[in-house]
Amino acid sequence: MHQVAIIGAGEVGGLLAHALARRSVASDIFLIDDNGRAAQGKALDIAQAAPVEGFASRVVGTSDTAVAAGATIVAIADPFGAAALTGEPALLQLKQLREFASRALIVCADASHRELIERGVRELHMPRAKIIGSAPEALVAGVRALVAVETGNSAGDVSLTAIGVPPNHIVIPWEDATIGGFGLTRVVSEPERRRLDSRMTALWPPGPYALAAAAAKVIDVVLRRSERIVTCFVAPDDSAGTRMRTAAFPVRLGDTGVIDVVLPAMSVRERVQLDNAVLL
Repeated sequence: MHQVAIIGAGEVGGLLAHALARRSVASDIFLIDDNGRAAQGKALDIAQAAPVEGFASRVVGTSDTAVAAGATIVAIADPFGAAALTGEPALLQLKQLREFASRALIVCADASHRELIERGVRELHMPRAKIIGSAPEALVAGVRALVAVETGNSAGDVSLTAIGVPPNHIVIPWEDATIGGFGLTRVVSEPERRRLDSRMTALWPPGPYALAAAAAKVIDVVLRRSERIVTCFVAPDDSAGTRMRTAAFPVRLGDTGVIDVVLPAMSVRERVQLDNAVLL
């Protein structure tokens, strides 16, 4: 069994710890926050739910970041009583994690973490496969729900992904989307798809529950070695000489992080939109 460390016992961090415990994919879940008492309190609340919810994961709250050293995955969430760190404080936190948890996959759970991933790769020289952002998977869940409401279907019947930089530069590859196994473009007209496109910006940023659920799903896929494709923020590969922005892409994940980016079928218009979204 694996260990997961969550940096930040705020709303997203606490919800993520509970979601992972219910999935029983890790033997130990460490909820780490400068406010150790708050982290311990949330961990105790989760642990007390174990007999009712039937999970066996051990949840520990602490202020000692050193416990993350042995974790398979380190998730960066939000500090207790504050929003997720951004800018230089976030980069400093990431630098510290790189030094004592260098072998862990870093999952950035907040919607604001796209820039942090990009700076981690470009400024801290972290391997781009080892740091991802899970918030786009929450956006995809929102789009599925929106399509389901518009078409009178269940969200579970909708399969699609999202690519680009939310909120204003997100592309839904409608040609690749399906509803109940049928091509979405067969059942949703072009005007209806354009109307759905116009409503995408309202889905960003996702709320704490959606962010925690998305991070839990991404971590679950890694730890179970699942072949499922999830949508994550991925740092660009600058080796080809083209500078791009960190953006959301559908990916396959493994123990080492990102295995490959799975680009769906797109129309010419969607490809142009994607280029405009990701090229610097």
